[in-house]
Amino acid sequence: MDWDDVKKLLAQKLSTSNFEAVLSDFSRDDHRAGSPGDESLGNKVLEKFKQYGMNTWNDEHFIKVQDPPASGSNRVVFKGKEERPTGFLSYSANGTVTGAVLYAHYGQESDFRLLRDKNINMNGRIMLVRAGKISFAEKVANAAKMSASAVLIYPDPIDYSLDETTQLFGHVHMGSGDPYTPGFPSFNHTQFPPIQSSGLPKILAQTITTRMATPILRQLGGQSAPETWEVVNKLGNENDSITVEVNNVLTEKKIHNVFGVIKGFVDADRYVVIGAQRDAWGPGFATSTVGTSVLVELARSIYEMKGDGFKPRRSIVFASWSAGEYGSVGATEWLEGYLSSLNMKAFTYINLDGVVAGRNGFKVAASPLMHSLIESSLKEVNSPNKDTTLFAQFARGSWESNVLEPMKLDDAAYPFLAFSGIPSVSFRFTPAISEYPYFGTMLDTREKLNAATASQVPQLGVIATRFAGHIALRLVHDHLLRMDLVKYDSVIRTQVALINRKVKAVQRMQLLPKALTVQWLISASGSYSRASRALAADVQNSDLDDVEMCRMINDRIMTVERNFLSPYVSPRESPFRHILLGSGPHTLKALSNHLEALRTDNPEADAKLFRNQFALATWTVQGCANSLAGNIWSLNNEI
Repeated sequence: MDWDDVKKLLAQKLSTSNFEAVLSDFSRDDHRAGSPGDESLGNKVLEKFKQYGMNTWNDEHFIKVQDPPASGSNRVVFKGKEERPTGFLSYSANGTVTGAVLYAHYGQESDFRLLRDKNINMNGRIMLVRAGKISFAEKVANAAKMSASAVLIYPDPIDYSLDETTQLFGHVHMGSGDPYTPGFPSFNHTQFPPIQSSGLPKILAQTITTRMATPILRQLGGQSAPETWEVVNKLGNENDSITVEVNNVLTEKKIHNVFGVIKGFVDADRYVVIGAQRDAWGPGFATSTVGTSVLVELARSIYEMKGDGFKPRRSIVFASWSAGEYGSVGATEWLEGYLSSLNMKAFTYINLDGVVAGRNGFKVAASPLMHSLIESSLKEVNSPNKDTTLFAQFARGSWESNVLEPMKLDDAAYPFLAFSGIPSVSFRFTPAISEYPYFGTMLDTREKLNAATASQVPQLGVIATRFAGHIALRLVHDHLLRMDLVKYDSVIRTQVALINRKVKAVQRMQLLPKALTVQWLISASGSYSRASRALAADVQNSDLDDVEMCRMINDRIMTVERNFLSPYVSPRESPFRHILLGSGPHTLKALSNHLEALRTDNPEADAKLFRNQFALATWTVQGCANSLAGNIWSLNNEI
């Protein structure tokens, strides 16, 4: 069956009436992770997979999470007025602190640098920051670096069109998965050692409502705020005392991930994984109901396509995850449990969380390896206008500028990409200007999403199903994996050129020895470029009828992402080991930032540490090139 027939067959299987029925079936007000509602939905997904003739299974994890206090409450006291918010941030430190409040905009690193440049003492301060721009966990981690004692996060009306009493829910683990079993899975047979993730904050964190934040903002003294910060006149002084008390409760929950597989006919042991979060803080209609519905509808459609003669070369695994709201816990525990086999066999992850959150915008975050496939899928799938494609409606001349965005730390696809080295993609329909405001609230309902989409949820759900389906089906239909092998070449070159310029600037300041050269990193970048182009040429010249040769080439393609995981850092200490897209001191971005810190005489800068990180990053890039070249006799041995 050729590709045009596969596309037509998928389109025939999908309809808004079917999607509406599935939405109704999976809508539920109470399905917090580990609850009876969550388990009931998991069983319902499992039954659907069984109806479709799929091999099914589930895995069970015992995870530790923080929930709000069952008795008592968390408290915020400012100038004698006490507030007791019901929203909370899982994995905050517990306790009571009193300190001077300081407004820190969005809590980004650049915001704190600006405060530091104003010579404001941040030691022991309680930071008041707006929600948005970056994850709650990043805000708290950034504040902790400034020696803050606590962080309060509120939704500002400029960013969120919410009622002033709307409570926010989330987590502040600077990582993913169960932070009490970092780097290994929370199976019931695991012997838990007494360790914690390095990403757990040591300071207090709490959300407050707009109504709670407004009187605090109005009464701040101290220095004037930058004009671009637009919300407040003053930043707060040492006399603006506030007390924060957090009494969250650590509890163990049993969760289930649910799976089904449609097996391939040629390379059944190679598979694409398609997953969706099942749990939510409240109704979670956009958060999880729509994504779960897309998952189930796509499974049904491809199952029926098999009955009409479609034979996928490779397998498709469908996964329904629990505990996504606590930081992709269910998905990450599965990755940790099967990392060694997934590394060799899973070649892509497609994330379905939050795929419909508006209708006038469309965003994609993905591994550079997948960019060409994403572009072709945008050109093949019709937009909500029906008369045109997603590409024509949303790319507006440059899809990389107007559709593509960086993958964020709190994206459920991020651990697949940066922890496991599996090429991954997330996508979503968005509102025209701002983001959908109801994620992480109890107001994420069908009614709110209808208002954000002009009641087009089923229609947009079908388009999202087709888009995910085109990516997945192309990857299991073609003889060779459709990956853009040379895309990372430009990513590496850009980073290396930036590091080269900064090294020379720091050397001119005599902060690094003249003997230190970037030549080895440039050479490693060149080796990668040659190896990627040679593999791309092998793909072009391959005999598609040679099954064994196709498998060998596909296996080489599958190593590309995985080899960007630094072998020199511990998955426990720095789980997101990807040197280009990960997070931590081992990344090329961190090298660039370290050079900037040396240039500006930042007290945290360490020239000796930089040289060590620099050497390890250089060899990681060279190792990627060596692996990509294939056979040992194909390597450039001028090392």
